[in-house]
Amino acid sequence: MSFLPARKGRHRQRYEDHLRLVSGCIPYRFETDVDDRNGNVKSRITVLMISTPNRDDLVFPKGGWEDDETVHEAACREALEEAGVKGRLDETPLGVWEFRSKSRQNSCSLEGGCRGYMFALEVTEELDSWAEQTSYKRKWLSPEESYKFCRYDWMRDALKVFLTVIQKERMSNGRPEKLVELPMFAASEAMAEHQMLSAGCSGKPSSVQHLEESFTKCIVQG
Repeated sequence: MSFLPARKGRHRQRYEDHLRLVSGCIPYRFETDVDDRNGNVKSRITVLMISTPNRDDLVFPKGGWEDDETVHEAACREALEEAGVKGRLDETPLGVWEFRSKSRQNSCSLEGGCRGYMFALEVTEELDSWAEQTSYKRKWLSPEESYKFCRYDWMRDALKVFLTVIQKERMSNGRPEKLVELPMFAASEAMAEHQMLSAGCSGKPSSVQHLEESFTKCIVQG
């Protein structure tokens, strides 16, 4: 199967307030079961994470937001390149976090700073082959497992918000089946303005971009 090669380099990278702009997502799916004992329908949610060579921890797909795409297109592209999945992206961001790149985790300088937009992606297609398959291996996990193995604290915070959003959406939509194995992690106080600054570094949080609450089909353009 042919696929578009992954984008390389940072010549089209977007920056704002001296921060590299990043877009990513939490891919997820529902699995429905029927309890034979009493006939109740139950749903389980699993999330997709990716592994990198020589590491036991996991991350969600993310990468640089480039100047020829929207933040939503960037999130969909990263999911396709790194995890080989497509789906429906919720255009409302789970939040925006400020963090240091992995090579600058212990630095308080401006260098290496990132501002990341995270979204929820309901997976509808899982490819057998994808652009960065040799670098990233995908794993479907329960929320508890993903929280345990997540590499970054700011991604754990995004997962907390994601679970809170999913719970609220299913309650408001009146879904009859019971959602099981959904841990009750406490989400951050501000659902619309999530930001995680690096430990020990002071800074003034900037406002989160507010986007329309709707869904879009993930299409990665060549």
